[in-house]
Amino acid sequence: MIKYLLKKEFKQILRNPFLPKMIFMFPFMVLMVFPWAASYEIKNLNLSVIDNDHSSFSRELTQKVVSSNYFRLTNVSDDYNQALKSIEKNEADIILEIPAHFEKDLMNRQGAKIMVSANAVNGMKGGIGMTYLVSIVNDFNAGIVRQLMPVVQAGNSVPTIQIDSQYRFNPHLNYRVFMVPALMVMILTLLCGFLPAVSIVFEKELGTMEQINVSPIPKTTFILAKLIPFWLVGFIVITIGFLIAWAVYGLVPAGYFSTIYLFAAIYILTVSGLGLVISNYASTLQQAMFIVFFFMLVFIMLSGLYTPIDSMPNWAKWIAAFNPLKHFMDVMRAVYLKGSNPLQLSKELFALIGFAAFFNTWAVLSYQKRN
Repeated sequence: MIKYLLKKEFKQILRNPFLPKMIFMFPFMVLMVFPWAASYEIKNLNLSVIDNDHSSFSRELTQKVVSSNYFRLTNVSDDYNQALKSIEKNEADIILEIPAHFEKDLMNRQGAKIMVSANAVNGMKGGIGMTYLVSIVNDFNAGIVRQLMPVVQAGNSVPTIQIDSQYRFNPHLNYRVFMVPALMVMILTLLCGFLPAVSIVFEKELGTMEQINVSPIPKTTFILAKLIPFWLVGFIVITIGFLIAWAVYGLVPAGYFSTIYLFAAIYILTVSGLGLVISNYASTLQQAMFIVFFFMLVFIMLSGLYTPIDSMPNWAKWIAAFNPLKHFMDVMRAVYLKGSNPLQLSKELFALIGFAAFFNTWAVLSYQKRN
């Protein structure tokens, strides 16, 4: 009997003029646009400079900041109040004020102070911009120190501490390496969670559910027939994601594809089961879409997609622990960046198995056959 139910489900998917296109085009759109647009790499910050010294050192510092490609000089002000107005008009993001006698104080080894003011309406942008500018100024200061530092003895230089920095798993600090695996999980969640959620409701509105209700089909068989097509759709979607990540971004997992497919198989059953639970309780298509939107928004915001879970308060961490999206996102990033195996990801494996069993059991129990 399940054979004919599956045949019906696949025919419904292929007859729909929108669904096959969405299955193939949605991963392309998300993975081609979001990794470039959704990034914490902040560039082209507008800089306002107040140069009260007009010396070679002040011009060198300004040129060093502008040539870093993180800042663009949009305003040169005569005083701080004028520069502040440029921030109020959104013409500048950061103010760099160089005091008078800047070069003279440095040459006399008296030290010099500069003032940096950042627009913190967007706290993240202001904080990162301030960090960039302070780092550039420190580098400039180190160059001046080396230039003016007296030689202790002939042939001997002042001993310094050298730091060798090593970035594990993402040596070039490429934000897209961190985002692309997570976006694959988001695509899988939206497609394999949204489509099952509207499937039963769609049949309710068409009237075909009445024929199912009077047939001798067991509830478990009916739910299984609903799950399997979207389970296969999920494998197609994540495979498309692998191909785009490799072809466009040059990303291949440090671990094995088999590990990802194993966790994906369980995760697809989880979100599809949740979608079927929603469709069992929703009476109309509009109602189902609103419920899906609510759950997806909560899942995405508490998944660690943009903000680290460790930075959240304890109550948010507890909620995130019951978020299947968070667990599979940890798996994708761990396999892609670290090359983790299922043994190392056993915590996430058991969590996803528990979610899959819970939601699919709930889907079977909540489906009511009304004769």
